Amino acid sequence: MRTPLRALPLLLAALVAASVGLTGCSAGAATCAPGDVSCLRILFIGNSYTYVNDLPGTFAQLARAGGHAVGTDSLASGGATLADHMADAATAPKLDSGKWNFVVLQEQSEIPSVADSREQTMFPAARSLVAMIRERSETPILFMTWAHRDGLPAGGMPDYESMQRSIDFGYLALSQELAVAVAPVGYTWAIVRQQSPGIGLWQDDGSHPSTAGTYLAACVFYAAVFRQSPDGLEFTAGLPTDSAGILQKVAAQEVLAHPGQWGLH
Repeated sequence: MRTPLRALPLLLAALVAASVGLTGCSAGAATCAPGDVSCLRILFIGNSYTYVNDLPGTFAQLARAGGHAVGTDSLASGGATLADHMADAATAPKLDSGKWNFVVLQEQSEIPSVADSREQTMFPAARSLVAMIRERSETPILFMTWAHRDGLPAGGMPDYESMQRSIDFGYLALSQELAVAVAPVGYTWAIVRQQSPGIGLWQDDGSHPSTAGTYLAACVFYAAVFRQSPDGLEFTAGLPTDSAGILQKVAAQEVLAHPGQWGLH
C-alpha cells in the first residue's frame, strides 16, 4: 500500500446530466514530472459529480497552494455507476497507466441512498474495484457524495436530510466492510448547509455542485489525503475569501477531528 492516504432507473441520471449540458470527460489532468517519486498521483473514478467544475483539477491547485506536488486524472462519464466502470474495458488499463498512490471511487448519486440498489450494484462493484486497486499496490478512497437538495421522494426520502443519512450509511458500511478510507464530502456538505446556508453548494438543478460545492469537496480530499488542514490556503477557486475560508475550516474540522470515523488510520 502506498503513501497516505437501483431502485431508480439510471436513465434519470443520464437525463439530468444531459439537461445541464454535461458530457463525459477525462479532464482534471495535472501531471507529475517523469521520475518524480515525491509527486502524489491520484485517479478519480466517477461521473458528473467528479467532472463538473473539474474536481481533480481543483484539488490539484489546492494541493499546490499547500506545497504538495500532485498529478491527477479522471475516468468519468455522465451517470456512470461503479458497476459501469467495473465492466468498462478502459478501467484496468487506466489503473495500470499511472502508478497511482490513490484511486477515488465515486458512485452514481442515488444508488448509495437506496438499500436494494447499493447492495445489488454498488457493493459488489466496489468490492471488485477495490480488489483491482489493491492488486496494483494502490490505495482506494471512497467519495461520499451529497444528497439532492430536495431529497429523493420516489425512493422514500422526501427531503435532503433523509437522503443524506442514507448515503452516509451506505458509504460508511462499505468503508467498514472493506477497511477503505472515505472522504466525507456529503457529511461535511450537511454541516456547511446547516451552519452557512448562504453558501450555495448546488447548481440550479439541485443535484450537481456549484463552484463552492466542488471547492468544498476538494478541501475534504485535501484534509483526507494529506492529513493536514486546508485552512488559510490562498487558492479559492474564485470564491470570496470569506466563503472559501468557511469551507476550508469545516472540512478540516470534520475530517481531522475524528479521522478514525472515516477510516483514516
